[in-house]
Amino acid sequence: MTQLFRDMRLYGNVILLLLSATVLGIVAYWASIFLPNVHHDYSIFAIIVPSLTILLILVGFQWSTPRTEAVFLFVLGVLWLAMAAWTTDLIGYMQCDSIGGDQTVPTAKGTLSARSWCYETRVVQAFSWMIFCLYAIFLYILISLTSRAKMLGRPYAWAEPIVELPWFGQYPGYPEGQYPQNGMYQMPYAYPAGQPMGYPAPGGQPGYVIQQNPGHSVVIQPGVGGQPPTITQIPGSVSSI
Repeated sequence: MTQLFRDMRLYGNVILLLLSATVLGIVAYWASIFLPNVHHDYSIFAIIVPSLTILLILVGFQWSTPRTEAVFLFVLGVLWLAMAAWTTDLIGYMQCDSIGGDQTVPTAKGTLSARSWCYETRVVQAFSWMIFCLYAIFLYILISLTSRAKMLGRPYAWAEPIVELPWFGQYPGYPEGQYPQNGMYQMPYAYPAGQPMGYPAPGGQPGYVIQQNPGHSVVIQPGVGGQPPTITQIPGSVSSI
Protein backbone atom coordinates (compact mmCIF):
# COMPACT_ATOMS: atom_id res chain seq x y z
CA MET A 1 0.00 0.00 0.00
CA THR A 2 1.19 3.50 -0.79
CA GLN A 3 -0.23 5.80 1.86
CA LEU A 4 0.23 9.00 -0.12
CA PHE A 5 -1.94 7.80 -3.00
CA ARG A 6 -4.53 6.50 -0.57
CA ASP A 7 -4.70 9.90 1.17
CA MET A 8 -4.94 11.83 -2.11
CA ARG A 9 -7.72 9.54 -3.34
CA LEU A 10 -9.58 9.96 -0.06
CA TYR A 11 -9.37 13.76 -0.22
CA GLY A 12 -10.59 13.78 -3.80
CA ASN A 13 -13.54 11.53 -3.06
CA VAL A 14 -14.51 13.62 -0.02
CA ILE A 15 -14.60 16.73 -2.23
CA LEU A 16 -16.75 14.91 -4.77
CA LEU A 17 -19.07 13.69 -2.03
CA LEU A 18 -19.58 17.20 -0.66
CA LEU A 19 -20.23 18.71 -4.08
CA SER A 20 -22.56 15.89 -5.10
CA ALA A 21 -24.48 16.05 -1.82
CA THR A 22 -25.00 19.80 -2.30
CA VAL A 23 -26.35 19.28 -5.82
CA LEU A 24 -28.54 16.41 -4.64
CA GLY A 25 -30.06 18.55 -1.91
CA ILE A 26 -30.99 21.32 -4.35
CA VAL A 27 -32.42 19.06 -7.06
CA ALA A 28 -34.32 16.98 -4.50
CA TYR A 29 -36.03 20.19 -3.39
CA TRP A 30 -36.82 20.99 -7.01
CA ALA A 31 -38.28 17.54 -7.53
CA SER A 32 -40.56 18.01 -4.53
CA ILE A 33 -42.09 21.18 -6.01
CA PHE A 34 -41.81 20.59 -9.78
CA LEU A 35 -42.71 16.92 -10.29
CA PRO A 36 -44.65 15.53 -12.00
CA ASN A 37 -45.73 18.37 -14.26
CA VAL A 38 -42.79 20.82 -14.48
CA HIS A 39 -39.23 19.98 -15.64
CA HIS A 40 -40.09 16.30 -15.38
CA ASP A 41 -37.17 14.79 -17.35
CA TYR A 42 -34.56 17.18 -15.98
CA SER A 43 -35.62 16.69 -12.35
CA ILE A 44 -35.37 12.89 -12.59
CA PHE A 45 -32.01 12.99 -14.36
CA ALA A 46 -30.68 15.57 -11.90
CA ILE A 47 -31.52 13.27 -8.99
CA ILE A 48 -30.04 10.14 -10.58
CA VAL A 49 -26.60 11.62 -11.34
CA PRO A 50 -25.55 12.78 -7.82
CA SER A 51 -27.22 9.75 -6.21
CA LEU A 52 -25.28 7.37 -8.45
CA THR A 53 -22.10 9.34 -7.80
CA ILE A 54 -22.45 9.04 -4.02
CA LEU A 55 -23.26 5.33 -4.29
CA LEU A 56 -20.25 4.49 -6.47
CA ILE A 57 -17.89 6.54 -4.30
CA LEU A 58 -19.03 4.63 -1.21
CA VAL A 59 -18.61 1.32 -3.06
CA GLY A 60 -15.14 2.40 -4.18
CA PHE A 61 -14.14 3.02 -0.57
CA GLN A 62 -14.75 -0.68 0.14
CA TRP A 63 -13.13 -2.20 -2.94
CA SER A 64 -11.84 -1.04 -6.29
CA THR A 65 -9.19 -1.71 -8.91
CA PRO A 66 -7.73 0.78 -11.38
CA ARG A 67 -9.73 -0.91 -14.14
CA THR A 68 -13.10 -0.55 -12.42
CA GLU A 69 -12.20 2.90 -11.10
CA ALA A 70 -11.41 4.09 -14.63
CA VAL A 71 -14.83 2.88 -15.83
CA PHE A 72 -16.56 4.65 -12.93
CA LEU A 73 -14.65 7.87 -13.53
CA PHE A 74 -15.43 7.88 -17.24
CA VAL A 75 -19.14 7.09 -16.85
CA LEU A 76 -19.66 9.59 -14.05
CA GLY A 77 -17.66 12.22 -15.89
CA VAL A 78 -19.92 11.84 -18.93
CA LEU A 79 -23.05 12.03 -16.75
CA TRP A 80 -21.86 15.21 -15.03
CA LEU A 81 -20.95 16.73 -18.39
CA ALA A 82 -24.50 16.04 -19.56
CA MET A 83 -25.84 17.45 -16.30
CA ALA A 84 -23.80 20.64 -16.68
CA ALA A 85 -24.79 21.08 -20.33
CA TRP A 86 -28.48 20.48 -19.61
CA THR A 87 -28.47 22.95 -16.70
CA THR A 88 -26.69 25.54 -18.85
CA ASP A 89 -29.32 25.10 -21.54
CA LEU A 90 -32.06 25.41 -18.93
CA ILE A 91 -30.83 28.65 -17.40
CA GLY A 92 -29.43 30.16 -20.59
CA TYR A 93 -27.99 33.68 -20.32
CA MET A 94 -30.34 34.80 -17.57
CA GLN A 95 -28.85 37.35 -15.15
CA CYS A 96 -30.15 36.50 -11.69
CA ASP A 97 -29.59 39.93 -10.18
CA SER A 98 -31.69 41.58 -12.89
CA ILE A 99 -34.78 39.51 -12.07
CA GLY A 100 -37.43 41.40 -10.18
CA GLY A 101 -38.46 40.21 -6.76
CA ASP A 102 -42.06 39.81 -7.87
CA GLN A 103 -41.27 37.49 -10.79
CA THR A 104 -42.07 33.81 -10.28
CA VAL A 105 -41.77 30.47 -12.04
CA PRO A 106 -44.61 27.93 -12.02
CA THR A 107 -44.36 24.77 -9.92
CA ALA A 108 -46.62 21.76 -9.50
CA LYS A 109 -48.10 23.28 -6.35
CA GLY A 110 -47.97 27.00 -7.05
CA THR A 111 -45.09 29.36 -7.80
CA LEU A 112 -41.47 29.91 -6.80
CA SER A 113 -39.44 33.10 -6.73
CA ALA A 114 -37.69 33.35 -10.09
CA ARG A 115 -34.63 34.97 -8.53
CA SER A 116 -34.23 32.18 -5.96
CA TRP A 117 -34.64 29.53 -8.65
CA CYS A 118 -32.06 31.32 -10.82
CA TYR A 119 -29.46 31.42 -8.04
CA GLU A 120 -30.03 27.76 -7.18
CA THR A 121 -29.69 26.80 -10.83
CA ARG A 122 -26.42 28.70 -11.09
CA VAL A 123 -25.08 26.76 -8.12
CA VAL A 124 -26.05 23.43 -9.72
CA GLN A 125 -24.53 24.57 -13.00
CA ALA A 126 -21.23 25.62 -11.43
CA PHE A 127 -20.91 22.50 -9.27
CA SER A 128 -21.75 20.24 -12.22
CA TRP A 129 -18.99 21.74 -14.34
CA MET A 130 -16.59 21.56 -11.40
CA ILE A 131 -17.34 17.88 -10.77
CA PHE A 132 -16.93 17.07 -14.46
CA CYS A 133 -13.51 18.77 -14.50
CA LEU A 134 -12.46 16.89 -11.36
CA TYR A 135 -13.46 13.56 -12.88
CA ALA A 136 -11.50 14.34 -16.03
CA ILE A 137 -8.42 15.21 -13.95
CA PHE A 138 -8.80 12.13 -11.75
CA LEU A 139 -9.12 9.86 -14.79
CA TYR A 140 -5.96 11.31 -16.30
CA ILE A 141 -4.06 10.82 -13.02
CA LEU A 142 -5.33 7.25 -12.67
CA ILE A 143 -4.26 6.28 -16.19
CA SER A 144 -0.87 7.92 -15.70
CA LEU A 145 -0.16 6.22 -12.35
CA THR A 146 -1.37 2.79 -13.47
CA SER A 147 0.59 2.91 -16.73
CA ARG A 148 3.65 3.98 -14.78
CA ALA A 149 3.24 1.14 -12.26
CA LYS A 150 2.90 -1.33 -15.13
CA MET A 151 6.07 0.00 -16.72
CA LEU A 152 7.90 -0.39 -13.41
CA GLY A 153 7.29 -4.12 -13.18
CA ARG A 154 3.64 -4.53 -12.16
CA PRO A 155 2.14 -6.18 -15.28
CA TYR A 156 -1.23 -6.69 -13.56
CA ALA A 157 -1.47 -3.19 -12.11
CA TRP A 158 -4.86 -2.60 -13.73
CA ALA A 159 -6.35 -5.59 -11.88
CA GLU A 160 -4.65 -5.10 -8.49
CA PRO A 161 -6.27 -3.24 -5.56
CA ILE A 162 -6.20 0.44 -6.33
CA VAL A 163 -4.57 1.31 -3.00
CA GLU A 164 -1.42 -0.43 -4.25
CA LEU A 165 -0.82 2.29 -6.83
CA PRO A 166 2.18 4.55 -6.18
CA TRP A 167 1.85 8.32 -6.28
CA PHE A 168 4.16 10.41 -8.46
CA GLY A 169 7.69 10.05 -7.08
CA GLN A 170 7.00 6.58 -5.66
CA TYR A 171 7.63 3.08 -6.78
CA PRO A 172 5.05 0.29 -6.38
CA GLY A 173 5.09 -1.34 -2.96
CA TYR A 174 7.03 1.41 -1.17
CA PRO A 175 4.63 2.86 1.41
CA GLU A 176 6.32 6.07 2.51
CA GLY A 177 6.44 7.87 -0.82
CA GLN A 178 10.20 7.73 -1.42
CA TYR A 179 12.30 6.11 -4.08
CA PRO A 180 14.59 3.30 -2.96
CA GLN A 181 18.01 4.68 -2.22
CA ASN A 182 19.59 2.96 -5.20
CA GLY A 183 17.30 4.95 -7.52
CA MET A 184 15.61 2.01 -9.23
CA TYR A 185 12.72 -0.35 -8.69
CA GLN A 186 13.89 -3.91 -8.14
CA MET A 187 11.99 -6.67 -9.91
CA PRO A 188 11.89 -10.37 -8.99
CA TYR A 189 13.82 -11.46 -12.05
CA ALA A 190 17.34 -12.58 -12.76
CA TYR A 191 19.36 -11.05 -15.57
CA PRO A 192 21.87 -13.14 -17.54
CA ALA A 193 25.38 -11.79 -17.80
CA GLY A 194 25.78 -8.93 -20.24
CA GLN A 195 22.13 -7.74 -20.26
CA PRO A 196 21.12 -4.29 -18.99
CA MET A 197 19.46 -4.05 -15.60
CA GLY A 198 17.12 -1.64 -13.84
CA TYR A 199 15.48 1.63 -14.80
CA PRO A 200 16.89 5.13 -14.94
CA ALA A 201 16.69 7.18 -11.80
CA PRO A 202 14.19 10.08 -11.63
CA GLY A 203 14.94 13.00 -13.93
CA GLY A 204 16.61 10.87 -16.54
CA GLN A 205 19.83 10.40 -14.56
CA PRO A 206 21.66 7.06 -14.83
CA GLY A 207 20.36 4.41 -12.46
CA TYR A 208 22.32 2.54 -9.81
CA VAL A 209 24.82 0.11 -11.36
CA ILE A 210 25.71 -3.25 -9.85
CA GLN A 211 29.18 -4.53 -10.58
CA GLN A 212 28.41 -7.89 -12.16
CA ASN A 213 31.07 -10.57 -11.91
CA PRO A 214 32.01 -12.20 -15.23
CA GLY A 215 30.00 -15.34 -15.93
CA HIS A 216 27.49 -14.60 -13.16
CA SER A 217 23.81 -13.73 -13.19
CA VAL A 218 22.44 -11.09 -10.84
CA VAL A 219 19.29 -12.12 -8.96
CA ILE A 220 17.32 -9.15 -7.62
CA GLN A 221 14.41 -9.75 -5.26
CA PRO A 222 12.31 -6.84 -3.92
CA GLY A 223 12.25 -6.18 -0.21
CA VAL A 224 9.03 -6.54 1.74
CA GLY A 225 7.19 -3.37 2.79
CA GLY A 226 9.75 -1.04 1.31
CA GLN A 227 12.82 -2.76 2.75
CA PRO A 228 16.03 -2.83 0.67
CA PRO A 229 16.10 -5.51 -2.02
CA THR A 230 18.14 -8.68 -1.83
CA ILE A 231 20.84 -8.87 -4.53
CA THR A 232 22.64 -12.13 -5.19
CA GLN A 233 25.17 -13.11 -7.86
CA ILE A 234 24.98 -16.71 -9.04
CA PRO A 235 27.57 -18.38 -11.32
CA GLY A 236 26.15 -19.26 -14.72
CA SER A 237 23.12 -18.03 -16.62
CA VAL A 238 19.76 -17.78 -14.87
CA SER A 239 16.67 -16.75 -16.83
CA SER A 240 14.17 -16.28 -13.99
CA ILE A 241 13.29 -17.23 -10.46
